[in-house]
Amino acid sequence: MAEPTYTPEFATDAFEPLHIHERKHGTTRPSLSYWQDAWLRLRDNKRALISLYLVVGLLLFTLFGPLFWNVSPSVQDLDQVSKPPWASREAVIVAPYTLWHGETTTPSGSGLRTATPPNTQAVRLLWDPVPGATGGYRIYRNVFPINAQQAYGLPLGEQFDPNATYFEDRLDLKARDYYYTLVPLDDNGIELADATTLEVTVRNAITVQGALERGLVDADSNVEVGGRVTLKFHPLGTDYLGRDMLARLMHGARVSLFIGMVAPLLYVLLGVIYGAAAGFLGGRADALLMRFADFVVALPFLLFMILFKIMFGIGPGESGIMPMLIAMVILSWPATSRLVRGQILQIREEGYINASRLLGANTTYLIMRHMIPNTMGVILVTITFAVPTAIFTEAFLSFIGMGVAPPTPSWGSMCNEGIKTMLTTPHELIFPAMFISLTVLAFNLLGDGLRDALDARIRNIE
Repeated sequence: MAEPTYTPEFATDAFEPLHIHERKHGTTRPSLSYWQDAWLRLRDNKRALISLYLVVGLLLFTLFGPLFWNVSPSVQDLDQVSKPPWASREAVIVAPYTLWHGETTTPSGSGLRTATPPNTQAVRLLWDPVPGATGGYRIYRNVFPINAQQAYGLPLGEQFDPNATYFEDRLDLKARDYYYTLVPLDDNGIELADATTLEVTVRNAITVQGALERGLVDADSNVEVGGRVTLKFHPLGTDYLGRDMLARLMHGARVSLFIGMVAPLLYVLLGVIYGAAAGFLGGRADALLMRFADFVVALPFLLFMILFKIMFGIGPGESGIMPMLIAMVILSWPATSRLVRGQILQIREEGYINASRLLGANTTYLIMRHMIPNTMGVILVTITFAVPTAIFTEAFLSFIGMGVAPPTPSWGSMCNEGIKTMLTTPHELIFPAMFISLTVLAFNLLGDGLRDALDARIRNIE
């Protein structure tokens, strides 16, 4: 006789449904493709994600920046030469320049003094005759206060007539503080100890005609000498020729990023094809191909850069963008070919490769359909690490005068120009160097994040 079965009765609210979230909870998750899973892991890497945003921002800055900041990188603003972004843009209206022979409009005084209000048009100095100055006077100018070692600075000129007690300075004046030193001379031209130093604050100056030509004032406005105008706005300042730094950085990014992205894409593609062929063929062909790659590695890059410049007829002072690009492509592919060859040697022994051979797949199909797609992770990481290397190479070559030559802007050539005045106007070096550093750092961090995201062996299941 069969035993009666017992069916337990449960309340309908005794259980709660189990909610399985996509990644954070539970032991299962929806099926994801390789690239979907890689994107999720890349998104979890904050440093790599921020670097990706920086790279996208640099591309937008390069491509669309000139559309919003429509300033030519070659136009010179001679009223604002080597101006940092924080400098005052106010200028005083002055009369057109006239020759000066010692006349003064200021109250008489004693010692070294200015004859007229000092501005960027001219600084006019007066002084009283110094007893014993039979050989005249020598005038110096410095941008730093005079120290105990009596470093007077730049010698501007001499007055050989002891009775000529005036001097006019018009040498590359900027709106800043200057320290003028008057040194009397004896009959033999030897400096006496009675030196006098005067601190002068120079202000921006512009004539009425200059303000009208630059569109700073309207033609029908009543502009008088002594009035003030506001000069043009340059967000990142100007360089030593008065050119807008922001515009030059935007156009320079096009050159730097063009070389930094096109060259790696070309030589990585060449290395992928070469390494895939060497790894698939194997044996003696593989050894022969890799020995040739070792030979290319030993070739000196700078020597070939010089040879390509001669071959293309690039003379001194001309930009060698094309020779630089060709030299990178011809000499930089062996590293990628070695990486791809190692991956192909490993993949060609997999079971699915042997199965494809049994089904009649030819060599081209095996390489293009199975092997290269399975090395895409290594290829993408190689490209992201190759881009900053190419950018730094371009910057280095332009810095030493073998790459992009002025007036064509690039970040490397701008650093070469800025290092000459780094002590007095450091912004001319800081901004291009900062863009190079940010770009190299962003691509390196992005490559590091891609390496972790595309490597399935280190996949983390949370």
